[in-house]
Amino acid sequence: MNVTAHEIGFEGLDTLAGVDALCLFVAEDDRPLPGTAGYVDWRLCGDLSRVLKAEFFTGVKDDWLLLPTDGRLPFPRIFAVGMGPRKSLTPEALGKALASAARVLAKAKVESVALEIPGGGEVDEAAQAAALQQHFLPGFKGKRVSLLADKGLARLLPGRKS
Repeated sequence: MNVTAHEIGFEGLDTLAGVDALCLFVAEDDRPLPGTAGYVDWRLCGDLSRVLKAEFFTGVKDDWLLLPTDGRLPFPRIFAVGMGPRKSLTPEALGKALASAARVLAKAKVESVALEIPGGGEVDEAAQAAALQQHFLPGFKGKRVSLLADKGLARLLPGRKS
């Protein structure tokens, strides 16, 4: 499987041409939206914030939302995954969220995906890298994973291609 790393931000998002989908992890206590979620919401002119404000999707654990990008981003769809409160995120909960995301993306026949692995709570960069390798990559059936990450996390990913 081809795993590449891209910077978090508008420039990183713009490098994702050819990606089928973005898998976006949203915590229920993240307001305003941080990281990739914030950049994506900006590009979608606040569509994600409106869905959150209407409480159609809230970011609680096991909450899911599929959003079209309508050409405002270089990929056609976003799978938003609720992960519960960020402040209580543990390596075990992160592993479960990544495994669940891999299963849903496989069922949706996603061949290439971009994602930012959530951190916070008890989850540091080493736990993020381990969760990706142990829980997401084995369950994802596609051929390409584009990781939106800072340089510290990107360095922890053995065998990745930049």
